Amino acid sequence: MGSDKPAIPANTPAELLASGRFSGREAFEQLVRAALDRAASDGWQEIILSDASFEDWPLHERSVLESLHAWSRTGRRVTMLATRYDEVMRKHARFVSWRKTWGHIIDCRVCRVAAPIDFPSAIWSRTWFMHRLDPQRSIGVCGYDPERGVQLKELLDEKIRNSTPGFPASTLGL
Repeated sequence: MGSDKPAIPANTPAELLASGRFSGREAFEQLVRAALDRAASDGWQEIILSDASFEDWPLHERSVLESLHAWSRTGRRVTMLATRYDEVMRKHARFVSWRKTWGHIIDCRVCRVAAPIDFPSAIWSRTWFMHRLDPQRSIGVCGYDPERGVQLKELLDEKIRNSTPGFPASTLGL
């Protein structure tokens, strides 16, 4: 199976994020990078990042952290939702450090009752979404479709309701 690059909608500026189907890890990683860069440049107020473990997300990359740093201003919020955070702590040291600095704007939630294989792998914002329907093969859809965006938000809200705080910004010891 080849890599399907998501299409940019016709008659729109080239700087819009991709829209359509995508396939392959490279396409997925590029969508994550582009979405976080766009979040910073467009000033997205709210972002939800969801994945069972974030193991294969490019959260360790300098460019991703630069985008997150540029995005992190007053009044912005990100919710991060996972079934576990051990892979984040093990593989994404730069992100863990950023999390410590910006803990006041990132709400990390853990949903232990969900099966990792069925857990949504997604980025959601009010204007754009990315949803990996098959995380093993990195196959999914992304775009600006309001109906699909609402459906994804409802799915994520359900997982958030069934979650508890997790992955603290710091651990206090005695």
